[in-house]
Amino acid sequence: MATILNINGKKETVDAAAGTPLLWVLRDHLEMTGTKFGCGIAQCGACTVHVDGAPTRACITPHDSLDNAKITTIEGLAGAAADVIRETWVENDVPQCGYCQSGQILAATALLAENPSPTDADIDAAMSGNLCRCATYMSIRRAIKQAAGKL
Repeated sequence: MATILNINGKKETVDAAAGTPLLWVLRDHLEMTGTKFGCGIAQCGACTVHVDGAPTRACITPHDSLDNAKITTIEGLAGAAADVIRETWVENDVPQCGYCQSGQILAATALLAENPSPTDADIDAAMSGNLCRCATYMSIRRAIKQAAGKL
């Protein structure tokens, strides 16, 4: 069954089985591999994308439930907040292995769009569902606070 999705501002026609998670549509059908598979049960955040601006776990979101939704992946994330987050990520040596980074960055940009001056508690709450095997949580928090200050 063909579905039309609005991904990164572009209409994409996808021929995937009903109920196929968005993660696999992105990776296998559209070859957009920036969104990662981590756990498959929405517990780690590696598959985070934006759906209508909200961080959403692509591993459990059926692609065919996203009619008329605006989907943004790491490949299409743009704008001042995205640029500043990427800059502060590098300045604070956030990436280690890098596997979780696309999900972390999408969660962080959604946080700053909703709350331009987050406290440590706000950051911890917004980022709590994004796991990092390298444990760079303090660097992530520092980068988000620095990005908020720059914005």
